[in-house]
Amino acid sequence: MKKILGMGNALVDILIELEHDNLLTTFQLPKGSMQLIDHPQALTIDKYTSELPKTLATGGSASNTIHGIRKLGTSAGFIGKVGKDEKGKLFYNDIQNSGIKPLLIDSNSMTGFATAFVSKDGERTFATFLGAAAELTPDDITPELFNGYDIFHIEGYLVQNHDLITKAIRLAKEKKIMVSLDLASYNVVEDNLDFLQHLVRNQVDIVFANEEEAKAFTGEKPVEALQAISSMCEIAVVKIGAKGSLIQKGEHSYRLEAYPATRRDTTGAGDIYASGFLHGLAKNYSIETCGKLGSFLSSNIISVIGPKFSDKEWENLSSDIRNIESKG
Repeated sequence: MKKILGMGNALVDILIELEHDNLLTTFQLPKGSMQLIDHPQALTIDKYTSELPKTLATGGSASNTIHGIRKLGTSAGFIGKVGKDEKGKLFYNDIQNSGIKPLLIDSNSMTGFATAFVSKDGERTFATFLGAAAELTPDDITPELFNGYDIFHIEGYLVQNHDLITKAIRLAKEKKIMVSLDLASYNVVEDNLDFLQHLVRNQVDIVFANEEEAKAFTGEKPVEALQAISSMCEIAVVKIGAKGSLIQKGEHSYRLEAYPATRRDTTGAGDIYASGFLHGLAKNYSIETCGKLGSFLSSNIISVIGPKFSDKEWENLSSDIRNIESKG
């Protein structure tokens, strides 16, 4: 059985459902984006939203993906950095209780957290205070962390730290591990375009992007963007929301329809798509089956608040998941 290692920002998500988008304007947050904020800004947002209902959950893009992978039955580990505080304990316990190997490094700083504003149309906007997560350094990444893994999944939010990403991928490649990258956010792509393009051309095997990220990366619309990305790496995936997803491996391309769902919150849709897809790869399923697993999970996650399914929701989905896998 293949094993998957994830690396990303170890964050606690604070989910807030908005009645209207005025708060986004107040905090100067472009709708649908991920904006990094400093501690004073985080405190200001916390003050302004103190009376609003909130839901807490462990988060971070790669962490969400690894959680989904483990729930599907594939062995997994996660590299990240957390503080020695309540949020850090929450993150560690959640990782461990989920059956994921916690490869977490301690910091004296506050554990990072992301306030996710969920608009009425389901779009989510993140204001992220990285805290300890931003202190993950190349020195923290050692060859031993990669022992026994077959796929290494990285979230694009880490690419601001070029040295960290470069070393981690180099160590993975030295152990013949397949590298998977989620582009994460269009503004992250725009700010790191040259570095990302070099990385994908030379060291990345799988790229996940949504429509906006694909356009920021290539300047093209989805179909053309898929072709451009696939010319740089082994497998390219472009997610196009309610229209489904596009996948290309070599000369073979696939278009997968989204499954029917009520859109309530898009938080984690891309992350759980990667869970299904990478789980399928680990099980040696066909590319089409991998895509169907990703599409099924992402279509269903948007009907719940937050980036993860509850145990009961996983149970309710299990029959359909087994049915898709049976065609693998």
